[in-house]
Amino acid sequence: MIALVASMMLPAGALASGLSMQVGRITSQPIGHYEFCKKFTAECEPVKGSGAAPKVTDYGWDVIREINRAVNFSVMPKTDLELFGKEEVWTYPNVAGDCEDYVLLKRHMLIERGFSPADVLITVVRKPDGEGHAVLTLRTSEGDFVLDNLVDEVKHWRKTPYSYLKRQASTNSGRWVTIENGSDVLVGALK
Repeated sequence: MIALVASMMLPAGALASGLSMQVGRITSQPIGHYEFCKKFTAECEPVKGSGAAPKVTDYGWDVIREINRAVNFSVMPKTDLELFGKEEVWTYPNVAGDCEDYVLLKRHMLIERGFSPADVLITVVRKPDGEGHAVLTLRTSEGDFVLDNLVDEVKHWRKTPYSYLKRQASTNSGRWVTIENGSDVLVGALK
């Protein structure tokens, strides 16, 4: 079997330099995720072996990029209102879904391919236009990376236009934590 990840400690100063998201206190779980957890209880349990973020191999990065592109291509974007007649339905998409549905499928596929649930975390962000959005954060020894249904490229979290609000705790998939270094306010912008 080809290795996807190899356990490794974060480089000294990784958190301080902003390579990885600094998480804070326990916070509220999104209502859609709460409902999802009632239906798929095994997806929302404490995570065994959650520790240092792993070093991802070249093959692992190929798998990550392949899954991100494949899900982005195969799922048609539709709102929960269009699909279910109500808001905040988190589920695995069949043919169509919204941002959190893409995230759930990508997370599931990465876990099936050998990634730890501690390292593939559903994350809530705010887009530049103020709209809420969900992305998948991948914890690695090189920092945190984002898989997003709006772009096919997997990007370092600091290279995205989002304000990061909260994500799943790496120790328990049913708990959520704040992101302390993700809501930097820019001042003095001209446009």
